[in-house]
Amino acid sequence: MGQPRTATAIRDPHFEGFLEMLVVERGVAANTVFAYRRDLVDFEAYCIARCGLPSQAASDDIRGYLATLISAGHAPRTSARRLSALRQFFGFLYAEGLRADNPATVVDGPRQGRRLPKTLSENAVNALLAAAHSTPGHDGRRLSCLLELLYASGLRVSELVSLPLAAVNRDPRIILVTGKGGKERMVPMTTAARAAIAAYLPDRGQFGDAHSHFLFPSWSRAGHLTRRRVGQLLEMLATTAGIDRKDVSPHVLRHAFATHLLAHGADLRSVQEMLGHVDISTTQIYTHVLSARLQALVNDAHPLGDGYDAA
Repeated sequence: MGQPRTATAIRDPHFEGFLEMLVVERGVAANTVFAYRRDLVDFEAYCIARCGLPSQAASDDIRGYLATLISAGHAPRTSARRLSALRQFFGFLYAEGLRADNPATVVDGPRQGRRLPKTLSENAVNALLAAAHSTPGHDGRRLSCLLELLYASGLRVSELVSLPLAAVNRDPRIILVTGKGGKERMVPMTTAARAAIAAYLPDRGQFGDAHSHFLFPSWSRAGHLTRRRVGQLLEMLATTAGIDRKDVSPHVLRHAFATHLLAHGADLRSVQEMLGHVDISTTQIYTHVLSARLQALVNDAHPLGDGYDAA
């Protein structure tokens, strides 16, 4: 582990008391404390030039600070994080009797657009599948099974690694998945996924106890393949497929599953059930991904779009 980063000097004496409280009472990690310190120092620089020490700031001073962040081009998430730090700092001062109010509580945070899920194109998924299927031996058959299952089902990686063998032995056309809160759902299997499972099953004993009740046994403490190892396998596969390894993860494949289904006409409610989302509003984010893609397509290809080249 690297050495702690150099702390930035602060003038306001109350900052150190706040940061010490984070460590002693809340057990906040050193890197998180460093991030708080950095944000508070930035606010202090603003205050000293305008209104004195940060601990003396009023609500309008905080609003002015957030406005400078926006005008400087900082993302809304950055402004929201710094406002959160200030709310906690002034909450500390109030709790310690050092202020009679918390001026940050009446300051509205910046509006943040919902982050679109990171996904992969169908061509990228096909490249990953081709790379997996070309990997020889039992390693290749397990890799193909993992990838086909992820893309065919949209499983969370925690659901995938803990999948019992019985889940694929009952009816090969579907798997029974136990998701969050112990809720069960049925997910249909593609022909390719069923073939990959059948090809992999004789190799289970190469990776762990052949009598294990897990579909993907291993010699790990949990008795099954770990989430971290799945991530590592996918990153290595991405490199083989010529894809940036940072763009590939189990969760990105879950997003690709949902996005591609919707793009090919699946209804939102069915996708919600297969993903195991309690609220359909969680699933609706994938419609925004499709809308963004369609907008980009219009801009690039339509005669009246921004990127169309009439030459």
